[in-house]
Amino acid sequence: MLLNAFQSHLQQHVPFLSKTTKLLATVSGGLDSTVLVHLCVASGLDIGIAHCNFNLRGEESDADAQFVKELAAQFQLPFYSTSFHTSAYAKKHTISTQMAARDLRYAWFQELVTAEEYEYILTAHHANDSVETFLINATRGSGIEGLSGIPAISGNVLRLLLPFSRKQIHQYAIQNNISWREDSSNASDAYVRNAIRHHVVPALEEIRPDALARINDTMDYLQQSADLLDTYAKELKQRYLYPLNSVTESRAICLDISKLKQHPNPKAVLYVLYKDYGFTAWDDVYQLLNAQSGKQLFSETHRLLKDRTTLQLYPFRKEQEKKTTSFEITEAAGVFQDTYGKLTLQTIKTPTPTTSHEIMVDTQALHFPLTIRRWEEGDYFYPTGMKGKKKLSKFFKDEKLSLVAKENTWLLCDQKGIIWILGHRADRRYSVQENTQELLKITYSI
Repeated sequence: MLLNAFQSHLQQHVPFLSKTTKLLATVSGGLDSTVLVHLCVASGLDIGIAHCNFNLRGEESDADAQFVKELAAQFQLPFYSTSFHTSAYAKKHTISTQMAARDLRYAWFQELVTAEEYEYILTAHHANDSVETFLINATRGSGIEGLSGIPAISGNVLRLLLPFSRKQIHQYAIQNNISWREDSSNASDAYVRNAIRHHVVPALEEIRPDALARINDTMDYLQQSADLLDTYAKELKQRYLYPLNSVTESRAICLDISKLKQHPNPKAVLYVLYKDYGFTAWDDVYQLLNAQSGKQLFSETHRLLKDRTTLQLYPFRKEQEKKTTSFEITEAAGVFQDTYGKLTLQTIKTPTPTTSHEIMVDTQALHFPLTIRRWEEGDYFYPTGMKGKKKLSKFFKDEKLSLVAKENTWLLCDQKGIIWILGHRADRRYSVQENTQELLKITYSI
């Protein structure tokens, strides 16, 4: 009987739940979530019910909301509902309707958990859902994570029906005279999941009656392998990745290509190292190892750059940051901070030792206001420790700065010229002299 199996599952796999643990059950009104409510109530769990109306099926959606409200009243359970303009949200964010509904509901569930002091969110995903996810990901092309099915626990989300099939859930509903709402969109094969549910899974079960159980076994084995791989991945990251030691590239993560190539399976290592940064075109990532310096790839959140003998990973700078090209400083002392980083100007009486992130200048040599701006082609300065002037493009080349480092380089200037290539070299025209009377210490950090 499903109830006995459900209660046994609770004891064996979620022993941290007690009858005083506050649980928020997400209920659509369909078979699975309705049965979940009945099982939780019969097991003495402390649940509240949350329902989302996505306004995608007109009166049918409204009827679902009313059904769930009555279900909560039947068991005298706390009831929460909300309504979304799902189609408008999907259009605005250029995502599918299904993805929009998912984003909206989970954001609201988490808000409820905080506001009403629930400890966990319950969803009604079951064994068939997990198998369908496995098949969808297999046909799309997936790594081991996508073939491990739906996790039983994700943060504060619990999926208590995951060990049980849709057939078991349906039989329990019939045997206990439980009514539920049918979502008419589930009958359509327009969605990949529905097509797999209606045609692929039944065909597999016809070929092999225990196909569902065996696929779930496979996903369990794959999850064990994924757990083992996660442990190995941490070791690989410690072995191959290191922060780039540069002011303008302090957020960069670096990889020595020659060291990676010594591994017997460098492609697999690359996947493990960069899979969490949004990259999907893995053939292109592999080709970076032998690409020309300056070649780069982008994900939604990061960029990966081939720079001579290394791969360098950077957070992808937001468009609004790129458009900001200059800032003005009108005061000779203070702390100034924006997208360029942090600049501290401090008046001092006597010279003190400086680091690579600091310079001291003759205050009387400065012409305020000062400007912080990005470098441009044709810029030149008079480097300290050298005679004559030098173009910044030549300076960057000699210093072997990467493409991203040059993009992230800012200049501190006055009306006369460049005072300091921030984090790199100062202009000697502003240097402290023997007859200097006013000293200004300038410190830069990102």
